[in-house]
Amino acid sequence: MTTVRNDRIGIDTMLGRTRQKPSPAVTAFIDIMGRRHVLTSSRATEPYAKGNRFGGGSVLAVLKPGSLVDMWRSLQVCVDHDLIVIPQSANTGLTGGSGPGDQDYDREIVIISTLRINQIHLINDAREALCLAGSTLYELEDALAPHEREPHSVIGSSSIGASVVGGIANNSGGSQIRKGPAFTKHAIFARVNETGKVELVNHLGISLGSDPAHILDRLQRGDWSEEDVTPAPEDSADTEYSEHVREIVDSPARYNANPKFLFEASGSAGKLMVFAVRTRTFPKQKDTTTFYVGTGGPAELEALRRAILTSDMPLPISGEYMGRPAFDLAAKYGKDTFVSVKHAGSREQIKLFALKNWANGVFAKLPFFGQTVADSIAQGAFSLLPQQLPDRMLEYRDRFEHHLLLVVSGSQKQETEEFLRTFFAEAARDGDFFICTADEAQSAMLHRFGAASAATRYYNLNREDSSDMITFDVALRRDEDDWLEVLPEEISAQLHISSYYGHFFCHVLHQDHVAKKGVDPVALKKQMMELLEARGAAVPAEHNYGRLYRVPPEMEAHFKELDPCNVFNPGVGETSPRENWA
Repeated sequence: MTTVRNDRIGIDTMLGRTRQKPSPAVTAFIDIMGRRHVLTSSRATEPYAKGNRFGGGSVLAVLKPGSLVDMWRSLQVCVDHDLIVIPQSANTGLTGGSGPGDQDYDREIVIISTLRINQIHLINDAREALCLAGSTLYELEDALAPHEREPHSVIGSSSIGASVVGGIANNSGGSQIRKGPAFTKHAIFARVNETGKVELVNHLGISLGSDPAHILDRLQRGDWSEEDVTPAPEDSADTEYSEHVREIVDSPARYNANPKFLFEASGSAGKLMVFAVRTRTFPKQKDTTTFYVGTGGPAELEALRRAILTSDMPLPISGEYMGRPAFDLAAKYGKDTFVSVKHAGSREQIKLFALKNWANGVFAKLPFFGQTVADSIAQGAFSLLPQQLPDRMLEYRDRFEHHLLLVVSGSQKQETEEFLRTFFAEAARDGDFFICTADEAQSAMLHRFGAASAATRYYNLNREDSSDMITFDVALRRDEDDWLEVLPEEISAQLHISSYYGHFFCHVLHQDHVAKKGVDPVALKKQMMELLEARGAAVPAEHNYGRLYRVPPEMEAHFKELDPCNVFNPGVGETSPRENWA
């Protein structure tokens, strides 16, 4: 009688299959963190290797360490076996920098996913937070809530699970005018030096010892005393950026190649293995007031921006812009985002986002379905819901082409109301405002957030008639009068839609376009980029270099300094046309 083996090798033998022996590196990874957390099959690695919008190359393995020590040991194995390393947290896919591209790499690739390492330690009476590699913005927001404090960013990519370290590494901008780009000089990270050796750099301002494994173990457990920690900076609701942004000069306020905001982990864009960052927290803004402003032309908004920036008034908390096309796209194609975040919260939105991506991936492998079935289902289901936007917002949509959500501290309400009333009382002004109720304020901000995904949804539902998306995040000069781009007919004729929205007082705009079928999106994006550069704009403003933008010389030098041996994702910083203009 023949005994049938019940293990994987026995099944493979019965079916006439041979299993390839794991590489020495994979074997070493399994010894470090166990087989369950070392993914090697294409099916298992695809969610990590493919971003929501960009990426999708093959990888040797995806590692999911559960401790900082395992991260450190895994990195050493990668260096010993001459592997490319891509550090990854949320893999939101905004620029393609957190996964492999389709270029020819000279070595095999390993992705190290940090999401299992999400501890947050609050220090110095919660005035600072020590955030480990996989901790997310919404987790930090939850941790700070009992202390009536908030993180640098409070809405935006945080609602799709973005990590704190990812924000620091990409100098993410956030919507709040007073805070500026995400930045810190306090981090602990690994780099591969000029001699090819892995070294640990502890610049956290916390004394943890000298042995790397001992340091990282203590760090994760929070094993230190108050005397081991340097004091927190002076507490305030803003940063030095609040004065920087007031200057009306011929340069952008914030952009990724700005040396003011490049320091080790800050702006590193995956060229370091960052284990943790120490970041400031801020007093939670209470009793805020949201003013909804509408104007008929862009000149009124620019005049308002300059009047506020040059006044003696405190800066607003935020000032978010939407054009009417962005308003309409968000109303139709961002409705599911609006409803899920408003009624279920960020955590459920993240689950829905992951579920949609998973379903699209499954159906894409089946005949007759395509890549965006889940988008179609979500669009159809949420379109059945009644209108979600408040009546006064819809009225302003019909009256005005341009919309500004102006959020101020409670103590500024009366002063801001009088300022706006006087401003729009001038005979030549074409504009008006109203003070939002609590529901209108929440709805307005969520609607603005929904604009960020609306063009992508439009593209996913119209792929048969479209060639690709063309996106920019642009830092305009602070003295730019004609801030709203007007594309030449030869370019606009090649586009289905164009959507403009962004952080208006910083003059940072997101521009989303969908190109018509038959259009070469790479050539068209290059042409559009030349127009922006001719205006003195800086691109990218806050999403860093991934594979979307040509890297300027100063950033190439910065990346080379961080990663002299080119161990960490060589795709970030390459200048091949497809990788950087796609």
